[in-house]
Amino acid sequence: MSNKYRVVVVGMGKRGLHHARAFQANGRFEVVGVCDVDAARMEAAAQQFGAAKDSDARRLALAVKPDVFCFCTLPTLRSEMVRIGVESGARLIAFEKPVALTSREGMQVRKMLADSGVKAVVSHQHRYGEHYRKVKEIVASGALGRVHTVYGTASGWMMHMLSHLIDYMRWYNGEAPAQWVMAQAAGEGKMSDLHPSPDYLGGFIQFANDVRGVVECGAGAPDVPEVDYWWRKCRIGAQGTDGVAEVLTGNGWRAVTKAGASSGPGCMNYDLDMPPYIQDMANWLDDERKVHPCNFESAYAGFEIMMALCRSAVDGGQVALPLTEPADEMGMLRAYLAGRKVIPSTAASAKEYGVAEVAGVKA
Repeated sequence: MSNKYRVVVVGMGKRGLHHARAFQANGRFEVVGVCDVDAARMEAAAQQFGAAKDSDARRLALAVKPDVFCFCTLPTLRSEMVRIGVESGARLIAFEKPVALTSREGMQVRKMLADSGVKAVVSHQHRYGEHYRKVKEIVASGALGRVHTVYGTASGWMMHMLSHLIDYMRWYNGEAPAQWVMAQAAGEGKMSDLHPSPDYLGGFIQFANDVRGVVECGAGAPDVPEVDYWWRKCRIGAQGTDGVAEVLTGNGWRAVTKAGASSGPGCMNYDLDMPPYIQDMANWLDDERKVHPCNFESAYAGFEIMMALCRSAVDGGQVALPLTEPADEMGMLRAYLAGRKVIPSTAASAKEYGVAEVAGVKA
């Protein structure tokens, strides 16, 4: 096909530029509009891509009428930006995780997309990493036997990292729906962050296929000593009756099965992950049957799990899924965590979470 899909990108920071460059490098797309509240950043992007510019996202989108409306903005703007994308007549909306900050907003976003019929993609693009894909290949091959557990840990805080952990756990578990969750949370320090989160959240997920999920995210998460860079200390994997396979975001993959031990390379790399992520948008726009692996409904299933974990941490006990009533989970967590300190697992996490010394762990 020779026609190019016209793209507007809102937010020209690091992630916005990643998206814009990947769209422009793909022969199926053309960046026709850029938006940012920072005038210098917007001007530089407009010149780089030869695109129209406007600091008002709605005004730009309504004027340009893109096929794809992409936004890489702060998480407080999710429903507002999705609404602009729908109103502009875009056929596909692409945006950063998390889906929203609360289930109330997430349900609003989902309804807008469902009512409009607009496709949407959420950037869990690490699925395209060679090491992530290798673990998926091993799990799908049956080499682990009957899978009974999927797990994920990350040192970074919830609104940055938990969406990713849950998405890849669900992927390794064949996208099975979750039935209930139970969780605990500690520490209020990051509730004031632009990505508001408990300093530490840990919990369990029961999936409909009898697989159990275990997640830990934040200051109390275990170290991943094989990874040097703190933000990439993430471990996601699957355990079965015949073995285990896991990916380390910053240091490859490894597995132990009846055939023996094996391992391989791989590291988080936007330059490698973004091109196929963008190409799959073109594929979905070309053909309704080629649903994007990072489609909104898949991301929303993971988002519901995250919000249910937050509710459980506040209210105690198990929380059933799917969620049926909206809530303000961030407000609930702020009230619950007020005055509570986190106990970090490592000196590096103590430093990142601003804890000088707790339980013998020094920053």
